[in-house]
Amino acid sequence: MSKPSAIVIGAGIVGLATARALSLKGFEVTVIERNEKAVGASVRNFGMVWPIGQPDGVLYQRATRSRQIWKEVADSIGLWYDPVGSLHLAHEQEEWDVLQELYHSFSANGREVQLMDKQQIAKSFNGVNENGLKGGLYSHTEMIVDPREAIAAIPNYLTEYLDVNFIWNTTITDIQNGKLKAGSRVFEADLVFVCSGPDFETLYPDEFAKAPITKCKLQMMRFLPENDNWRIGTSLCGGLSLIHYPAFKAAPSLQALKDRYTAEMDEYVNWGIHVMVSQNDRGELTVGDSHEYALTFDPFDRARLNQLILDYLKSFALASNWKLVQSWHGIYSKLTNGATDLLLQPESQVYILNGLGGNGMTLSFGLAEEVVATL
Repeated sequence: MSKPSAIVIGAGIVGLATARALSLKGFEVTVIERNEKAVGASVRNFGMVWPIGQPDGVLYQRATRSRQIWKEVADSIGLWYDPVGSLHLAHEQEEWDVLQELYHSFSANGREVQLMDKQQIAKSFNGVNENGLKGGLYSHTEMIVDPREAIAAIPNYLTEYLDVNFIWNTTITDIQNGKLKAGSRVFEADLVFVCSGPDFETLYPDEFAKAPITKCKLQMMRFLPENDNWRIGTSLCGGLSLIHYPAFKAAPSLQALKDRYTAEMDEYVNWGIHVMVSQNDRGELTVGDSHEYALTFDPFDRARLNQLILDYLKSFALASNWKLVQSWHGIYSKLTNGATDLLLQPESQVYILNGLGGNGMTLSFGLAEEVVATL
């Protein structure tokens, strides 16, 4: 008896995670990607697998499961990753109050977190601005991959270990009754998953128009440290990150901190800027980011936003001697109703999986397993 067939459209992290889950479910899987490699939001991020940002319950469990899968995949093919955890820093008393509240909340729920004072941070990590430093909250659960290397390598893993077939440089322009058209070429499958980010607007414009969805543009930069062998030892996060991730709403003092930021740093709040730093295996430092929401964006990056990011970076990290080597922007789909993912079925045996926002690297593997398990 032959295997049921499945086609996944899109070779970004959501598509790759879905292909993995379908293959393990017993499908013969083909991934079709419009470009010769993934070039969208999946390669334009920090590479952070970030359980600490997810609230307790389903999302935190999904994030930790995704982290486990990342490690399994990376270990299988020798892909670099670094389980360095994360360090949220407090340079203001209100930030320190929030971190202490989060420590008690997270600890009570079994998370591996540690409050660190100024001296402990200085002894354990590099690159932290100790001027005015109150302390920090260290979490053991976060890990870093280099998204550009990882997203390019996972297709090799899926091909070698799970017999997934990849078709590159092929744009699907129509789907009807299990048949997919790409120019004169026609593909058929028992099941289709559209995992092409906001590009699903092209295949299903009516579904896109009805969905509670918008797009988010973020600006990021990459730096080289002054010393080739210098490493931070973790991922660094400034206080602004505390008002960005839903898990941090567990702190009763968070609203007071947000009110202070709104009053004193309104430009940062209006542009959704929160500043974080990750470091890859070559020592390069990825820094960002801003969040601009719309359906259509200028193709140009705003120098003002990059400057705001840099100014804030220097308030918590010793970045004055870092050399800028790249800047870019990414665009991903974002749900407007507070949901963390979107699963649509526009026609029989066709599913659209989308809307993970900025959490694709953190949640995709776990989410894909959950969705495919229900088929």
